[in-house]
Amino acid sequence: MVKVAPSILSADFVNLERDIRSLSQTGADYVHVDVMDGIFVPNITIGIPVVEAIRRITPLPLDVHLMIDRPVRYVGAFCKAGADILTIHVEADTEENNLSALRQIRANGVKAAVSVKPNTPAEAVLPYLGLCDLILVMTVEPGFGGQRFMEDMMPKLKTISGYLAAQNPGCELEVDGGINAETGRICRENGANVLVAGSAYFKAPDPEAFVRAVKA
Repeated sequence: MVKVAPSILSADFVNLERDIRSLSQTGADYVHVDVMDGIFVPNITIGIPVVEAIRRITPLPLDVHLMIDRPVRYVGAFCKAGADILTIHVEADTEENNLSALRQIRANGVKAAVSVKPNTPAEAVLPYLGLCDLILVMTVEPGFGGQRFMEDMMPKLKTISGYLAAQNPGCELEVDGGINAETGRICRENGANVLVAGSAYFKAPDPEAFVRAVKA
């Protein structure tokens, strides 16, 4: 089953509650929440209080993507804030600390995930596979919305899909960056089953039709 996770980074922040409440009416499956600290990526977005607020206004699972330095320091707080899925970047800390973060996430009853940036090879996820409920492959450089889809990430996506089939078949495989109906189809063909869409979703004349097209 293909899932769509609209990224609220592209929502209207003046009307954030309205935009988030509307997601469940369009067939969206997750609310994708991009957390950036201005250190790991060159942008600052939202933090723990906003995640807590979002949790109160939507029944959809919160897919919280931490683009922050040394996430082990904060995973417990984001779990308590209401994350259903909590993603850390393999590049953000040492392997030891990342493993500790994933264990903390799972101990809080939250689904644990890792993400890889475009320049990070597929094999970087291998130490974490046994602790993951989701792997996120970035098809843009993390930090800003509206970037062009990097189709050259598809061999990496396919390789990771193979890892999961062999070692953790229940793990979801997510793609974030430049997703629309056409690029979503390419990602599905290479093993992805969760597609994050930001600008294309929120700028669509008919978001419900957009979700159907991405899932088709």
